[in-house]
Amino acid sequence: MKSPRTPRAAVLRVALIASARFPVREPFAGGLEAHTWMLARELTDRGHHVELFAAPGSDPALGLNELPVHPCVLSDVARTDASMPAADWMAEHHAYLRLMLDMAKDGEQRFDIVHNNSLHHLPVAMASALKMPMVTTLHTPPTPWLESAVQSQDHCPVSFTAVSAHTAAAWRATAPEARVVRNGVDTRRWPVGPGGPYLVWSGRMVPEKGAHLAVAAAREAGLPLRLAGPVGDRRYFAEQLAPLLGDGIEYVGHLGRNALSHLVGGAATALVTPCWDEPYGLAVAEALSCGTPVCGFDRGALGEILTPDCGRLASADAGGLADLIRETVRLDRRAARERAEHFCSMGTMADGYTALYEELAL
Repeated sequence: MKSPRTPRAAVLRVALIASARFPVREPFAGGLEAHTWMLARELTDRGHHVELFAAPGSDPALGLNELPVHPCVLSDVARTDASMPAADWMAEHHAYLRLMLDMAKDGEQRFDIVHNNSLHHLPVAMASALKMPMVTTLHTPPTPWLESAVQSQDHCPVSFTAVSAHTAAAWRATAPEARVVRNGVDTRRWPVGPGGPYLVWSGRMVPEKGAHLAVAAAREAGLPLRLAGPVGDRRYFAEQLAPLLGDGIEYVGHLGRNALSHLVGGAATALVTPCWDEPYGLAVAEALSCGTPVCGFDRGALGEILTPDCGRLASADAGGLADLIRETVRLDRRAARERAEHFCSMGTMADGYTALYEELAL
């Protein structure tokens, strides 16, 4: 017999599935981890019961259930098979398989809704085994594994959301009814800063984020630049970024939120230089919340977030970006903050998700 659903306006019991690759804790490995942490905190602050299923080492204050990300005990024959994937892939696969089997067994007694924020295909592929609804947020462009998981089911029971209209359009062939719920930032934790004489760039140090192009644009504009973020690709950092440091270009490390918000709020302009079609761009929302206007490449979803009052968009080359930096530094910091509050705040995002949860679960 099915248990009764939570009545409207009562507490919702939410299972929040995170990526198993990096812990959900500060300082965040990337935007996905930051997004999941903020959503868990906001839902909890609103009185909902949240259990987070995330990588070992995640923030224990979030109702943490550590995913069993550990090596599978495989036979010698299995490990020597030509089709044997990498050990990390197997560990992640095993963790989500265990989670979904457990959810299918007793999840209905614990949860009203499952919100899948992982990038893995198994939660979607096994969603039909659950007795409660699942929401899956699309954080990336389409991947073959996830498209296959959706298409393997005659009627995929998952309700999809996308972090931008750009991302929803990219998934239209596979998830045509994906609802846009844009990522948000907690504007209380990203306060308005005074601005200052330098430019700032924040994000993962990987080729697709284009930090080297931000350096080139800053040099051409004749302004100092401070770079912050985790080194996700050591070879890229060593070969393409480290030689550029000095003479006004400084790498300040992988900062926690307090230090990063202070850095971003003290900048004249934030540079955002994706070398791919960015599905959202959390660094843009963080900068706007700090009152810092943004000068970035017109790729992916950046054009959805920025308006002429709070930013400038250039074609994807350092020279075009440099030409617009002088305009951007003169933009009104109040307009940047207002854009964050009205368009990409945590409250707006949480309203979108809780409305969907109630629609599906109550």
